[in-house]
Amino acid sequence: MPDLVKEFNDYRARMNDVILGKDNLVIKRLWNLDTNTYTAGALDEKTKEMLGLVSSMVLRCDDCIKYHLGKCHELGITTEQVYEVFAVANIVGGTIVIPHTRRAAEYWEALGNKE
Repeated sequence: MPDLVKEFNDYRARMNDVILGKDNLVIKRLWNLDTNTYTAGALDEKTKEMLGLVSSMVLRCDDCIKYHLGKCHELGITTEQVYEVFAVANIVGGTIVIPHTRRAAEYWEALGNKE
């Protein structure tokens, strides 16, 4: 199995450099807003990342799912917690979310979470 995590992170970093290198003010402002949305406030960072993960699953964005799983991993969210997020996403999004759950589980395992 290819290194899913390295491949995703390398591609994301490379393309972010290309996009941000075009110096588009609207894109830079949007991305800054996105970054600031996930900083601690009334809700802590872990909660916000889990909300981002469930939303990404319901919206069926595999890149977003991988990003939020990576952040969840960095923040110490447990496998048990991630699978509860998966459950919420499947209830809210319906069975169309199941294929994304499979890919999310694969990526979570690739992050080294084999609890």
